[in-house]
Amino acid sequence: MLRAARGLAIIVGCYGLFVVAMQMIFPLPARPQPPDPVFVTAESALQTTLAPLVASHPGTSGIVMLDSGSDAFAARIHLAREATVSIDAQYYIWHDDLTGIRLLSQLQEAARRGVHVRLLVDDNGTPALDQELAALDALPTAQVRIFNPFTLRSWRPLNYAFDFFRLNRRMHNKSFTVDGIVTIVGGRNIGDVYFETGGSQTYVDRDVIAVGPAAADVSADFARYWESLSAYPASGLITLDPASANRLEGRDEALRDTEQGRNYAAYVHDSSFVADLLNVTLRLEWVPTRLFSDDPDKVLGLDDDDDLMIRRLFAEIGTPEHSLDLISAYFIPGTSAAQQLAGFVVQGARVRVLTNSLEATDVVAVHGAYAHYRRQLIEDGVEVYELRSQGSDKRTVREVEFLGQSSATVHAKSFSVDRRRAFIGSLNFDPRSRRLNTEMGLLIDSPLIAGDLSHWLDENLAGFAYHVGITADGKMEWSALDQAGQPVRFDAEPNTSIPLRLLVGLIGLLPVQWLL
Repeated sequence: MLRAARGLAIIVGCYGLFVVAMQMIFPLPARPQPPDPVFVTAESALQTTLAPLVASHPGTSGIVMLDSGSDAFAARIHLAREATVSIDAQYYIWHDDLTGIRLLSQLQEAARRGVHVRLLVDDNGTPALDQELAALDALPTAQVRIFNPFTLRSWRPLNYAFDFFRLNRRMHNKSFTVDGIVTIVGGRNIGDVYFETGGSQTYVDRDVIAVGPAAADVSADFARYWESLSAYPASGLITLDPASANRLEGRDEALRDTEQGRNYAAYVHDSSFVADLLNVTLRLEWVPTRLFSDDPDKVLGLDDDDDLMIRRLFAEIGTPEHSLDLISAYFIPGTSAAQQLAGFVVQGARVRVLTNSLEATDVVAVHGAYAHYRRQLIEDGVEVYELRSQGSDKRTVREVEFLGQSSATVHAKSFSVDRRRAFIGSLNFDPRSRRLNTEMGLLIDSPLIAGDLSHWLDENLAGFAYHVGITADGKMEWSALDQAGQPVRFDAEPNTSIPLRLLVGLIGLLPVQWLL
């Protein structure tokens, strides 16, 4: 026993020395504040057009939903092209693909015509874009900052071995704000999978365009993150290779000259969202909104527990009188939230939850933790639905990575309260969103928008989701309609193999829920 304890002490001591040594060799850079870029402020067509409209709707913001991924991308592209003063973009993931390169190129073009571009990206979601980000940052009217960076750039996973507790916390926020008057907020990151183009995988997601006070609130929140202790200038982390200075333009041109690029360009060209916005023909719902956002110091563990975004959000919501419809890509309620949802049912509200099935989830470990609460939620009267994959093949352990995608996955993070108020944002209902990552979103007081969200569930759940229930003899059951509209039932996780289900059950028993 003594020898084992001594051996353990040696191992712990050696690991401690490794951590100290690696943090000294690869320290976080200094945080000098670079001077503000020099740029010429032109008259903003967006401000000229929208400011009178905002003034005629005091105390409210103009809101329009972006349910279509292609529309969501087209709106960002066209807004970037219309920008004449500023673009503030904040994202967790920015993929190195057609839409990621196309939008990054649009930011570069905006900066070159004098627009003040600020891009804040979480370092976990941009592993292949260091040189493209550095090239953008090198422009005199653009700045790029990296949130909670990896100090060892070439072998990023190795950073977790010596700086896990810092790097395990991420900035999950998503916003795109132009000229300070119009913003896009929601669940979408930047990449083909979020914008319904390329490949066989797609995300079911949701954003909103917001005009007026909501955009001003998002701008102020962006500034808070931009100046936070975890936002580092890209120039202090990435050395621009002179040979890569024009790499972004070349890659963008090559991607646009593909069949995928040409088809998507045609769709973007024909999109009328921003044209309708400038012509004041886009139907905006003018309603009160409130931005909820975590303190950026949450990733440093310096936030006040009572100030967590999710606590403030649900304190504002209170107890639903009639209904709560909740859509969450990753749903691990925990004991307290599960009891809260059950309490809503006891007090007379209908509670519906839509999340991913095992065949559809892109994070199998999350499903393992969620399944731990599923039976109790159903027994307590919560209606549980799980998105069906659009593929026809059975999912197996061999085909699944812990972060692997199915052909269709819920990625939206939204809910409707009493069909009167809607929340659209980045917040998942899981421990990671509650405690580790920073999140943001808009609470929108609109019976039209909240009603549309609930009505969307009313109309579509039977066709694309399993209703999970418990039979009279106490067994779990998944029911749905087949392509012919006939009911089908499953007595185990549909379209999955026994080994995969056993793996998920094992994950549910492990003490890893706080990581998910």
